[in-house]
Amino acid sequence: MASVNTQRTPSTTGRGPDPAPASTRRGTSVVTQHPLFVVTTALVALLLIFTLINGPTFLSAQNVRNMALAGSIILVLAIGVTYVIITAGFDLSVGSNLVLSGVVSVVVMRAVGGQGWGAALLGLAVAVLVGGIVGAINGALVAYADLNPIIVTLGTLGAALGLAQVVTGGQDLNDVPPAMMDFGVGRLAGVPWVVIAAGVVALIAGIALHYTAFGRHTFAIGSNKEAAVRAGIRVRAHLTGIYVISGVLAGLAGWLSLAVYGTTNIGGHSLDALNAATAALLGGASLFGGIGSIAGTVIGNAIPVVLASGLVIAGLQTFWQQVVTGVVLIAAVYLDRVRRLRRGRGRRGGSTPE
Repeated sequence: MASVNTQRTPSTTGRGPDPAPASTRRGTSVVTQHPLFVVTTALVALLLIFTLINGPTFLSAQNVRNMALAGSIILVLAIGVTYVIITAGFDLSVGSNLVLSGVVSVVVMRAVGGQGWGAALLGLAVAVLVGGIVGAINGALVAYADLNPIIVTLGTLGAALGLAQVVTGGQDLNDVPPAMMDFGVGRLAGVPWVVIAAGVVALIAGIALHYTAFGRHTFAIGSNKEAAVRAGIRVRAHLTGIYVISGVLAGLAGWLSLAVYGTTNIGGHSLDALNAATAALLGGASLFGGIGSIAGTVIGNAIPVVLASGLVIAGLQTFWQQVVTGVVLIAAVYLDRVRRLRRGRGRRGGSTPE
C-alpha cells in the first residue's frame, strides 16, 4: 500500500506561514519595550516634529548649542538625582542647593578680589563644598534619623533658598571673574566647555554606577534595603554618601550656571529639581528604587529641553515651559508605573517580558 503524506504545508492549511519563534518575538518585544528605546524614539519624534514646525531654525548650530548649554546644567543635577532615586529616595533640594552654592561662591570670590583662574577655582571649591554640606545634612537625616526623604529635602529646599536670600538681600550677584565667563562661553572644536564638563561628569558617574562595587551597592539598597544590610553593606553610610554626591553635583551645577550666565539668578531655578527628576524618570529610573541608568538620564534630560526650545521658537510664551515640565513629569511617573506592572507580569510568567 502506498504511504500517505500527512505533512502539511503553509499553502494547504489555509492558515499562512507559521508564526515567528517565541524567542524571536520575545527578543523583539524586549527591544521595543526597553526604556532607552522608548525615550530615544520619543526624542527623535520630537526633533522631527519641531523641525517640521519651526523649519531649519530649530536645528541651527546656534539653537543646538543653546539647548546643549541649558541641558548640561540640568544634566549635572539629574545625575545626582538619579543616584538618589535608585536608592528609592528623592532630592527636591537640588535647585535651591545650586542657588545657595552659587551665592556663597560669588561672595567668596568677591572677597578675595581675584579676576583670574585662581579666584574661579576657589569659587568652584566653595560651591562644591557648600553643596556637599547640604547633601550631607539630607543624607544624615534620611539615613540616620530615618526621616522621609521628600520631607527632608523639601525642608532643605526652603532653608537653602532662604539662606541664599539672606546672604544677598534677595538680589542677584554678578561679580563673576572674567576667567569663569571665558569658560562659560568658550568652546573646544565648536563644543562648549560646559557641555564637555557635563559629559565628563556623566561618563564618570556611569562607570561608577554600572561597573563598580559602589554602584552595585547602590542598586542593592534600592532593590531591598534589608537584604543589603544582611549582605554586609553599610547602608546608612552609603545612603549618606549618595546624598552628598547629589549635593556636590548641585554645587558644581551652581558654578557652571555662574560661568554661563554670569549671575546667581536666585529666582531662576524653581523648576530645576522637577526637571532633574523628570530626566531620571524618563530615562528609566524607578521611584521604587533599584532601577536606573546614566545613559537613560542623559537622553531623558534632552526631552524637556527640546520641548521648551521648540515651543519658544514656535511662538508660545515661556510660561508654557512650566506647563510642559509638569505634564512631562506626570507622564514619566506613569511610564514608571507601566514598566513596573510589565516586570511584575513577566516575573509571574505572563506574556509580557521583564
